Amino acid sequence: QVRLVESGGGLVQAGGSLRLSCAASGRFVSFGTMDWYRQAAGKERELVASITSNGRTNYADSVKGRFTISRDNAKNILYLQMDSLKPEDTAVYYCNVAAHLNFVNKDISTWGQGTQVTVSS
Repeated sequence: QVRLVESGGGLVQAGGSLRLSCAASGRFVSFGTMDWYRQAAGKERELVASITSNGRTNYADSVKGRFTISRDNAKNILYLQMDSLKPEDTAVYYCNVAAHLNFVNKDISTWGQGTQVTVSS
């Protein structure tokens, strides 16, 4: 039983910044790798960035140097700081969390509802 609540999306001009947040909650749950995906209209969902439980990060080539993924393990919040935004960054952004359910020793993948990011020229 895991719940993800996303926030921070919106409309921004090219070159601007946004910070997305994803708050994870659940009882008797341990959180592993946390990811940000995005899906533009008419395109497949793609992985933007990921961060492991010990802080190791990976980024898609298209966002390297502009986006920063981070997590607050005490508060169970995932962040995506997006700087120097481009129109091609326009998409619905989704958080994904690998959660371990302690009582049943089961790993599950949980998705947020998505938040729209629109970057104007």
